[in-house]
Amino acid sequence: MSRICEITGKKVIVGNKVSHSNIKTKRTFIPNLQTKRFFIPEENRYITLKVSAQGLRTINKKGILACIKEAREKGYLKK
Repeated sequence: MSRICEITGKKVIVGNKVSHSNIKTKRTFIPNLQTKRFFIPEENRYITLKVSAQGLRTINKKGILACIKEAREKGYLKK
């Protein structure tokens, strides 16, 4: 699977590594992804998601059900 957060949609971006002598070479910025299991009490089941650290904070703030609904509407989650 690709390195994309299933809640926020964060993915790998490309930028420059800049040395002390200002030489630029390409590099990638990888999001901080964690595989986590969440319990959904309304459906009485667990769901496993690959979420970023920012996605975990969003889930703590809004709740797992609201985040899943929003992610499906935006197309980040296809389950």
